[in-house]
Amino acid sequence: MVTGDGDEVGTPLTTDARVRVVSFTGSTHVGGIVNQAAAPGFKKVHLEMGGKNVIMIMEDADLELAVDGCLWGGFGTTGQRCTAASRVVVHERVYRAFVDRFVARAGALVVGDGLRPGTEMGPSNSESQLETVMHYVKIGREEGATLATGGRRLEEGAFARGYFHEPTVFTDVQPKMRIAREEIFGPVVSIIPCRSLEEAIEIGNGVEYGLSASIYTQDINRAFTAMRDVYTGIFYVNAPTIGAEVHLPFGGTKNTGNGHREAGVAALDVFSEWKSIYIDFSGRLQRAQIDTESL
Repeated sequence: MVTGDGDEVGTPLTTDARVRVVSFTGSTHVGGIVNQAAAPGFKKVHLEMGGKNVIMIMEDADLELAVDGCLWGGFGTTGQRCTAASRVVVHERVYRAFVDRFVARAGALVVGDGLRPGTEMGPSNSESQLETVMHYVKIGREEGATLATGGRRLEEGAFARGYFHEPTVFTDVQPKMRIAREEIFGPVVSIIPCRSLEEAIEIGNGVEYGLSASIYTQDINRAFTAMRDVYTGIFYVNAPTIGAEVHLPFGGTKNTGNGHREAGVAALDVFSEWKSIYIDFSGRLQRAQIDTESL
């Protein structure tokens, strides 16, 4: 393991001829830089970049299950996962009922030291990331979204020596608002109303990223329609967008990735090269048994 900043470690690794594969996880902006640095050497590059993942809640959804999923998806790991659910699109028929339950639960989450029993959400991973969260909360207010809970840095008492922020929920968010389109990577969830499954899918697809998405419904036909039409690399039914199974391919579409997948057997295509081998047995090949392990 070699650690260091981009100029000290990243650039030498991505440009050195001895490095044939570059697997990058980070922002879309830096992923573009990595891709350009590796291009002159024709290196194989796998990019796992940003996300603005959506959970769609239909009018027939189990709301208690949906609230649980949105809490874990939005505030698990303080929202600091590429698969975090920072957008929740809710059908107008159950919008108010969902908002009331979700806001109450989010506002009651216990924030603190993750090593202490009972803590439900920890801090941002750095001061700069906390500043990013606070910056987007300010943007959300300026854009006219309703700040339903949270919105403040926690800095008194036990919070004074860390980068803590309240779980924050914006309601009445419009799809074109920045808080509904740009990755925040923190404990901020935007709730957007919709009138139909088709509109929910349109909103879900209406961002530059395409990593993970989810739908809560009891209608199997709706679930399969969403599976087909939502343009993401990962999709869940009646479960949050967060997390992944190691035996399945992991990655996204659009500005989330460049078409490669890690995890599962798909990772073999990233970290190996195909070699086609031809053997003519009609000639003077003498060995009765070929040692295939040596090929």
